[in-house]
Amino acid sequence: MSKDEQQSLVAENQQLRAEICKLKQDLADLRQTTVELQQALANNTQAHRKIEAALQASEAELRALFAAMTDIVIVKDFNGRYLKIAPTRLDNLYKLPEELIGRTEYEVFPQDTADRFVGYVQTVLTTQQAMTVEFCLPLRGEDRWFSTNIAPLSANSVVWVARDISDRKHTEEALIHANQQVTRLNECLKQENLRMSAELEVTRRLQQMILPREEELEQIAGLDIAGFMQPATEVGGDYYDVLQHNGKVKIGIGDVTGHGLESSMVMLMVKTAVRTLIANGETDPVRLLNTVNQLIYDNTRRMQSYKNMTLMLLEYEAGILRLSGQHEELIVVRVDGGIEHIDTFELGFPLGLESDISQFITEAKIQLNQGDVAVLYTDGITEATNVENIQYGLERMHTILQNHRDRPSSAIRQALIEDLMQHIGTQEVFDDITLLVLKQK
Repeated sequence: MSKDEQQSLVAENQQLRAEICKLKQDLADLRQTTVELQQALANNTQAHRKIEAALQASEAELRALFAAMTDIVIVKDFNGRYLKIAPTRLDNLYKLPEELIGRTEYEVFPQDTADRFVGYVQTVLTTQQAMTVEFCLPLRGEDRWFSTNIAPLSANSVVWVARDISDRKHTEEALIHANQQVTRLNECLKQENLRMSAELEVTRRLQQMILPREEELEQIAGLDIAGFMQPATEVGGDYYDVLQHNGKVKIGIGDVTGHGLESSMVMLMVKTAVRTLIANGETDPVRLLNTVNQLIYDNTRRMQSYKNMTLMLLEYEAGILRLSGQHEELIVVRVDGGIEHIDTFELGFPLGLESDISQFITEAKIQLNQGDVAVLYTDGITEATNVENIQYGLERMHTILQNHRDRPSSAIRQALIEDLMQHIGTQEVFDDITLLVLKQK
């Protein structure tokens, strides 16, 4: 072999070794890449499992939510066609979902019902404003009432959420003859679909309208009576009433927890129920208070509200006051200026906390002599604060009552309210204020 051939062979050998080294490096790089890909695949698999677990949990939560919902949820288009039905309370549907999907109201209901339902949908889509309506449908052999909120979902569809309110409607119908004015105003609210501000205004006016009128109080023999009520907001939860029945004077005062629309509705229920029971001859304080309590207990839970209230009922005849029920204490200012406090804690129990309070109800008796003054109030007076957060309190109230005890009840009322407002000053009024002054003639 020549020298040149040997040199050529050496060069080829070196080149082959270099290529082998490069192949080894490429193989090492490939192995590293394989390890990294395997790790990435493992990470992706773990992430995928987490996503699947989260999706399963979310689906379980959604199914549980649907199972717990008490409303019917439907999507309809402009023509009243059923597009979607959520799997909630299917037992309250007029027909099975498969008989509704794709059909219009006119293929499901009679003409007049379909006209109303389509009218609701088209009004909401035209105005792009939600509305709430109530209606009655025959369902499984009985009439069922529904409260329905209809809101725009898109330019051509609405979501229709209906709740069965049959129990509530039955209770309302039982009291309809006792308070025709309340019923008419509620019907106006339904028919005109007033917004919350209008509802508050109507309720405020109603509260003022059903307060005892001055001319009614002036006709009561034996007592000089003056009353005052001012809600903290547009409407309040304080209650007072005075009426004559079978020669006796019936007086009531109470305070629903909180204030505003919900509290005022509870107050109106109580006022209506008390007047209805008395008008139907119920005179036993235990039965009367326990019946009113049962009404409030049932209705507040149906409303998903836990409002409760104090309520004291008094019966006056020939200088004798008989009182039952738990409320603020009764203040008696004797003609000589002496102050007496009648604690009502043992006379009853707050309404709406227990279904039966008959065992807690007792009666107390107070003798009023000529010139004596009895004062009923709510804690909106005694707990009213000024800008320094100082409460008005009982002592200041006693001073005003003693200083004006010789004046008519209306003057005593005026003096106390003026002094209270002077104390409050520019401070916001946080609670309803109610005062009832009774003076023995």
